[in-house]
This record gives sequence, structure tokens and C-alpha cells, in this order.
Amino acid sequence: MDYQLVLQFRGGSMPNFNALIALEDALISELGDSANVDEHDIGSGVVNIFIITSVPEQTFQQIRPILEREQRLQAVTVVYRRLDGEQFTVV
Repeated sequence: MDYQLVLQFRGGSMPNFNALIALEDALISELGDSANVDEHDIGSGVVNIFIITSVPEQTFQQIRPILEREQRLQAVTVVYRRLDGEQFTVV
């Protein structure tokens, strides 16, 4: 797996830590062995969830229905980069 996919949620779009963990659990369940939900970080009014994958755009399409169902799609910016790179691409 060569890419890091980042889900970046703005401001108050993630109401609490339990909501973050529930979303991560849903992503892990959906992705199975196709990608790894790596970690998250919280700070400066932003919540990031990091996913390690071989196919970032396909991975996003796979988890998009979860973001829609949880009403988080409008509040997320999705980017990816090669693990050994610095430049991010917006999905």
C-alpha cells in the first residue's frame, strides 16, 4: 500500500470523540483488508482520519456511502499522497 488517504473534517462537523470512533469503526468494517484505517488526529479545529491504501480514489468511492449516510460528506475534504511524497492531491 503506497498511499495515504486523508479525511479532514472541519470545525464542529465531528461532534465528539465517540462519533469519531464510530465512524472509524464503520470505515474499518467497510474496507476490510483492502485498506487500513491507520490513525486519527484532532487539533486546530480539524479532525483527520488517515487511511493507508493502494488505490486512494477507489478507496474513497468505497467509503463515500458511509460518509453520505452519516451526513459528513459536505464537511469533509479528501486528499491523498504517496507515502514517500509530500504533495497532496484533492479527490
